[in-house]
Amino acid sequence: MALLTSVLVRGINNLSDARYCAGMGADRLTFRLDPALPGHLTPEAVQEISSWVSGVELVGEFDTLPAAAINDIVQRCGLHGILLHRRRTPEEVALLSRPALKLIQWIADMLPEDVDSRFRAQKDDVAGFVLAHPPTETLSTTQVTHLIQQARMFSLWLGTGFAASTGGSVRNLIETVRPTGIVLEGGDEIKPGLRDFSEMEAVFEELEA
Repeated sequence: MALLTSVLVRGINNLSDARYCAGMGADRLTFRLDPALPGHLTPEAVQEISSWVSGVELVGEFDTLPAAAINDIVQRCGLHGILLHRRRTPEEVALLSRPALKLIQWIADMLPEDVDSRFRAQKDDVAGFVLAHPPTETLSTTQVTHLIQQARMFSLWLGTGFAASTGGSVRNLIETVRPTGIVLEGGDEIKPGLRDFSEMEAVFEELEA
């Protein structure tokens, strides 16, 4: 299915999610592979899940593991990319065997120029930034305007929660901000093989080209 923009689905932990998202046209699926992260998976579990899907990039999420350990898991799981939870030095990032995205937390009271400075300081080391979760309060018009400007200067992936500040729909978020891609969150199966995809389905319908 052709989509309006790239879609990254985070936290895949079951085959149902992996197959559904791949079939709906998602570009990238992430797996939490660092033992420091809640709900992390073993490399063996990721190998099993990924053997049933094709046409998507597999991304590992990592927090505290050193570069050598990350590269070992990348090799074992056949990952195409990395999503870093914490900031690394340029020297550490250079040691990684795959391109890395950086997870960024929204800081509501941070000055716009400080936000830009944070992006600029890391943009040469990573392939893009993932703002998965918006602030609890709706963004102001000024904040939305600045987010649009940032999306022109940097590669930004935005969670669907940002749609509330740009008219309420994911389609409007894409057309207004024009991020590099949209971030969805995986979920848990009700029982093996059974999963409620109603929320995801609504988003994918909005994203149909």
